[in-house]
Amino acid sequence: MNYRHAFHAGNHADVLKHVVLLALCEALVAKPAACFALDTHAGRGLYRLEGEEARRTGEADAGVARLRTGVDPAVDRYLDAIAACRAANGDDAYPGSPWLLAHALRARDRIACCELQPQEAAALKANFAGDARVAVHARDGYVAIKALLPPKVDGERFARGLVLIDPPFEAQLAEFDAAFAALREGLARWPQATFALWYPIKQRRDLQPMLREAATLPAKSSLFAELLVRPDDSPLRMNGSGMLLLNPPFGIESRLSATLAALRAMLVEGGGRGDARIAWAKPRD
Repeated sequence: MNYRHAFHAGNHADVLKHVVLLALCEALVAKPAACFALDTHAGRGLYRLEGEEARRTGEADAGVARLRTGVDPAVDRYLDAIAACRAANGDDAYPGSPWLLAHALRARDRIACCELQPQEAAALKANFAGDARVAVHARDGYVAIKALLPPKVDGERFARGLVLIDPPFEAQLAEFDAAFAALREGLARWPQATFALWYPIKQRRDLQPMLREAATLPAKSSLFAELLVRPDDSPLRMNGSGMLLLNPPFGIESRLSATLAALRAMLVEGGGRGDARIAWAKPRD
């Protein structure tokens, strides 16, 4: 696997993924019981937007750098988290999903992060060496779903929680085969958890088989949240991305609808056409 997220940190896909992730965390911590989060493709957890990789692509300039405060509460929560990350790690720091999970969850909650690439896994371990809540596993995140779910940490079982699956999609559409197999395994082992799968959008019509299959997953309900910053008219670039949410928290669709509209207004490229949509794959009963 050749993918390195440092080249893409803070781009429009990160913005969508991380805003949604924090919204899911907010719902989790609204209840007193401890919760567990699994990040299957964690990366290094912390990036430098002025680093060589990020500056080579400049993708953050068209992503997180365009966001404004005071537009939407979920966007403000995300920007507050970035500010907290920079206060602790320097002005060009950008938080990956493990950092955001550690920031949003509580002292009694637990987090497991999986990363297969040795250098990224080593950096991830170093970044969370002082946080006893975070366990780092240098292993395949798909395989870890079978090993780590249902979660049990130091003898404590967790009834509530979240699984984030954020693969690099180097296999392109074939990645959905592995991701959906993992989702079925995870739902069988921990059926009450929320599962979130990030996916890229080039030409949305190519995703129709995935959209149909999502409705067959053994979740009580499933929801798509998508943001396109350009028309989906080219297979050569990522024009947007989406999140498939299985067993999403009650009411999140209405909150995310306003957030996606705000993100579309801020991130659509060149005053052109983009899109933001919320749609149920399997509505609640």
